[in-house]
Amino acid sequence: MRFSKFKLVLLALASGVLLALGWPTYGFPLLLFFAFVPLLLAERQLRLSEAKRKGLKIFGLSYLTFVIWNAITTSWLRFADLFGASFAVFVNAALMALIVLIYHKYAKRQSTNRALLFLVVLWISFEKLHLGWEFSWPWLNLGNGFSEYMSWIQWYEYTGTFGGTLWIWILNVLIFKGILSYQDDQSKRVLKSVLLKCAGLIIVPILISFAIYSSYTQEGETVNVIALQPNIDPYSEKYNMTNLNFAELFFELSDSKITDATDFVIAPETFLAESTPLSKFDNSLLKSKFDRYVKAHPNVNLLTGISFYDMFTDKSKIKKETNTYKFTANTWYDDYNAALLINSSNSVQQYNKSKLVVGIENFPYQDILKPILGDALIDLGGTVAMKTTQDYRGVFTASNSKFKVAPIICYESVYGEFVSGYVRNEANFLAIITNDAWWNETQGHKQHLSYAKLRAVETRRDIVRSANTGISAIINAKGEITSRLAYGEKGAVSGQIRTNDTITFYVMAGDYIARISIFILVFVGLIGFFRRKKETS
Repeated sequence: MRFSKFKLVLLALASGVLLALGWPTYGFPLLLFFAFVPLLLAERQLRLSEAKRKGLKIFGLSYLTFVIWNAITTSWLRFADLFGASFAVFVNAALMALIVLIYHKYAKRQSTNRALLFLVVLWISFEKLHLGWEFSWPWLNLGNGFSEYMSWIQWYEYTGTFGGTLWIWILNVLIFKGILSYQDDQSKRVLKSVLLKCAGLIIVPILISFAIYSSYTQEGETVNVIALQPNIDPYSEKYNMTNLNFAELFFELSDSKITDATDFVIAPETFLAESTPLSKFDNSLLKSKFDRYVKAHPNVNLLTGISFYDMFTDKSKIKKETNTYKFTANTWYDDYNAALLINSSNSVQQYNKSKLVVGIENFPYQDILKPILGDALIDLGGTVAMKTTQDYRGVFTASNSKFKVAPIICYESVYGEFVSGYVRNEANFLAIITNDAWWNETQGHKQHLSYAKLRAVETRRDIVRSANTGISAIINAKGEITSRLAYGEKGAVSGQIRTNDTITFYVMAGDYIARISIFILVFVGLIGFFRRKKETS
């Protein structure tokens, strides 16, 4: 089948629209199972044609597909920063298009089957890269696409989201090859065979998931929790209030739900937004206010986000993310987006956010980019300093020593293997504290909540989610939201969760599908690019 240039463009457009319409929290993920097929057909037609500059045309068509997908699904970023949103959309689309271009170069030298295998492992390896490098942006990793259909993917406790990515690509490859076979002989038998295989590959994993879903039970300690949702405008109100004001708001919201049985009260990311010197916190009026509240409720554990800084003149303390203090010579400071746990014990437990938002909390590849861009971090509500991280996934222990909570801060909740690190460090439930008000009433905060459900299934841990403005919620280990507060609503949500001390296969093995894919990619890539294709008669 031959396509005109116009039809090639239509195929690229179709892939972009199908990917977008298959995405949460508004789409239907069944579309993802064939969304790449039109683009693969366009690439094959160009590859087998006599057209000039094929590589450039393939890149252009692919770029069109992925700009559409990125723009429709993540254009909400513009509410935080137009430049940052544009960078995320156009650069991420370019990286995705580069994958198709590399596949195109490989497919010219190798058989269809080997080339498609190369494409699948290349894409999975790209998603793994997006989880780890300094320009990390895994929002559109394909396995996230099922986050509104948790009953389909209960087997994520074994595979993580890379199982979903592999599932999507297997179906796309099968449908693509089926179309090629049908074009060759126009046989209804071939068409029927492909349809049956596709139906089986979709239905069987879903049936397995339903079986896991219906049989799963959780037996653990009951934890009574409260998640606060202060609903403070981060663009104006939030950074104009003192921490003492926020402390009073904390107590006001908590008092609306607290009982003698309450174990945890959880407040959102940077709830205490006024930057506080780390060395002075223990003896501060702010700390004494929280201590008095705990004394009045001796069984309660208070978990909250706070902004800390630590200023110093000792060069030996300088870390990769340390900032230079511009107003005093030979002075530096670490800026922390932190979580605190305060309870009846004497010590305050602290965790520092370690998966940072690119361009907002983290300046990627400073050695290369800083000479070009200067200190051009995106201004997001006054947050313009590099944040200092920690390597260890800190877990907070309650005053009764039975409850161990993972203090997951905002963007960290998008990273499956990262979150599993808390569970390996004995967290028996998860707390996500976040501030989703930057994106207004868009898909941004809805997708962020939806992705949290993936972490519940991967780790089989209940989740308490406290959002400044967004959706505060309680999520069970099946990924079901059992209680929530609507966007823009001020208040608190309370409920019961259960602890869990079992370790899922995914928590033990991590992103093993991605690691296997990288190994296959290297092996198949070396064969494909450095071994000459055999001549055919």
